Formats: sequence, structure tokens, C-alpha cells
Amino acid sequence: MDIEQFKASLEEKGITLTDRQLDQFQIYFETLVEWNEKMNLTAITEKHEVYLKHFYDSIAASFYFDFTKPFHLCDVGAGAGFPSIPLKIVYPHIEVTIVDSLNKRISFLNHLATVLKLDNVHFVHDRAETFGVNPSYREAFDVVTARAVARMSVLSELCLPLVKVGGTFIAMKAAHAQDELGTGQKAITTLGGKVEKVFTFTLPLEESERNILIIKKEKQTPKKYPRKPGTPGKSPIE
Repeated sequence: MDIEQFKASLEEKGITLTDRQLDQFQIYFETLVEWNEKMNLTAITEKHEVYLKHFYDSIAASFYFDFTKPFHLCDVGAGAGFPSIPLKIVYPHIEVTIVDSLNKRISFLNHLATVLKLDNVHFVHDRAETFGVNPSYREAFDVVTARAVARMSVLSELCLPLVKVGGTFIAMKAAHAQDELGTGQKAITTLGGKVEKVFTFTLPLEESERNILIIKKEKQTPKKYPRKPGTPGKSPIE
């Protein structure tokens, strides 16, 4: 996906990027490639692939959920900033908090926010399990996103404790999301969530499957969740 295709594909979805936003994506790409030589941020470094598989794919969350209103979004395990930083570029009025367990990635994100001149972005070095029991963050966010971090039964325990009652958890998945939902349903319900909608689409040009799961937080998460670091992955709620 070249820049013109990127711009045109988003226009088809009703999103018109300004020159400033297009510049920000160019700076994002250059910074990602530069820092990737020093640390492992992504295996995808070809420009056309970054624009399709990272930038467009991240923005796709806004095709199925309303990002035009101001809200506070928490991105769990965002790595190099996906999906929240592309979403922040397109929707500058949202507030973003990223939690990631690797300090090197937090250093990259701090630098990225500076060069992109982003405001209202916060980066926290922590494990999702300990972040989720911190009273400052627990049930504090309107929207929580996660992109390809872990299977749904595990991901729900890392993300749903952070969502306000009445808020939304957006899980971004590749193929086989329906299978994951089958095994993850118990965890979602236990943690206070309810699957509202599942949207399946294909990425333009390469036609690979993507799924966006919209999960509503209906009731408070029981105090015992999330469990201590490592436990959700070892013994998921299933």
C-alpha cells in the first residue's frame, strides 16, 4: 500500500487525512525503521507493508467504533504503538495511555510522541496484570484496545479490569477469532464483559482476514482479577 492508496482507502471509509497527518505517518515510519535497527520493534519494515499492516490495520478499529468523540483510551501491550498511535494521529482529540512491559519500547514511544508532537499521551512501563490492580488505572478507561497480544481468554483478563463499567474493550485479531471466542467466552463473562459485535473484514490488496471484537463492560470485574503476572497465560479462565 503506497501513500496514495493509503489515503484513498481511508477516504473510502470517510476519513480524510490532512497534509499534517500524512507527514506524521511519514515521520512515524522513518522513526520506526530507524529505531528498529537498534531494538526489535517489528518484523515489518517495508514501507508499503508498514502502511497496510500497521497503519491502516490500526485505524480499522475506527471503521466499527465511533472515535469522533473525546475519550480516554488505554492500549495494552502496544509494542511500537499499534493500534493507539495511528488512531491518535487520525483522532487527535482522544487521550491515550499505553502500558507495555518493556522499558525499551516505552523509550521509543516517548521519543515518537515528541517527534510527532502528540499531546495527551502517557506511557507506563508495567505488566498488564499489576497495572490492572493499580487503583489509579483500574476501571478508569472508556476504551481499552489490544492488537494480537494473546488469545481471548488471556487477553480479557489483562484488558477488561481496566475498562469502566459502560465502557468498551476492542480486541483486534487476525483469523480464527470465532474459535478464540468459543474458549474465551467464560473469561469475558466472568470479568464483567459481554460480546456486542464481531466484525470481519479483509485488508485491502493482500486480502488477509481481520476481526474486530467489540466487548461491552456490563459490570465490575471481581477484585481477584487480574491475577498475578504470568498466571493468566499459564492457567486462563476457560
